[in-house]
Amino acid sequence: MARKRIKVAVLGASGYTGGELLRLLAEHPHATVTIVTADKSVGAPVSSRFPNLSSLCPLIFEPVDLESIVRRVDLVFMALPHTQSMNPVAQCLKAGKPVVDLSADYRLKSPKVYQTWYHVPHTAPSLLKEAVYGLPELHRTEIRKARLVAVPGCYPTAAVLQLAPLVAHRLIKLDTVVIDAKSGISGAGRSPALPYHFPEAHDSLTAYQIGEHRHTPEIEQELSLLAQRETKKGRRPPPLHKVVFTPHLAPMNRGILSTAYAQMVKPIPTTELRALYQKFYLGERFIRICEDSKAISPAYVRGSNFCDIGIFAIQRTGHVVTVAALDNLVKGAAGQAIQSMNLMMGFPEEAGLMAPGIFP
Repeated sequence: MARKRIKVAVLGASGYTGGELLRLLAEHPHATVTIVTADKSVGAPVSSRFPNLSSLCPLIFEPVDLESIVRRVDLVFMALPHTQSMNPVAQCLKAGKPVVDLSADYRLKSPKVYQTWYHVPHTAPSLLKEAVYGLPELHRTEIRKARLVAVPGCYPTAAVLQLAPLVAHRLIKLDTVVIDAKSGISGAGRSPALPYHFPEAHDSLTAYQIGEHRHTPEIEQELSLLAQRETKKGRRPPPLHKVVFTPHLAPMNRGILSTAYAQMVKPIPTTELRALYQKFYLGERFIRICEDSKAISPAYVRGSNFCDIGIFAIQRTGHVVTVAALDNLVKGAAGQAIQSMNLMMGFPEEAGLMAPGIFP
């Protein structure tokens, strides 16, 4: 029996993430984009901002008129800047429309933590408890029943996926986690700024926001919740663990390479750890466990919804090193958002997302 196509809106569609949503949804078998908004491009055709979508998305950017939008669509994607999604999300939910939010506004469960890292009070704190963190590999059941999904940041997607099996099985000391990650320049968004100007970023590699990056509390929240979930009954759950996270800007358009280090509770050979990962992610269409570290690169997942992961034990020091690669605009944003939409609407989870990476 043919599935009914749903109508969706993409708010904030003129940025890199919005454009990637439009690109992927153009080929989706069960969803059609009928509304796109962008404050600075109202009245302009989508192709004026994204020439690659000429003939594929013949829409005009509209102003954000939520009363009109919710009457015309079945689901809303929010690709608005951080701190600007709180009220629009609440209004859409009040109108009975499910939302997939790609900003950070509903990722954190604590309004206090949100205000600490984003420097504004949360205007809809009651919805923080309801929002489901949109990492399907860990929250699939909750996403299927959700009306609000908060898509993870790109860095946390890689970090949490690469560390989840170790945390779930209590194989590492959680207070020893160090994450060193590199991101392509598109991760900074489309608004021009000097650090992302070609002469500034090309042929360079820089660390930034050391100890202060806003994705840090997401990583800590998800790893801590996972550890608590796996704590045996009768045992006190572990406290919220802190991680050392350092992001770097790499001279590439897109992609993330995340390397995480931790001390093992006891020595375990690489072969056993790899088997553990294969079992943990058994049946996950978008997780690929790699044996060769040279096979883990943003170059091999570019444009795809896959996350490639490798795990390596260092017996001499008792440490374990995990490496993860993904496309920050796809599995780290738009692709994962569509993956969540598929679950929410009862579509096959992989619908519209099985294209392989572009290489070279």
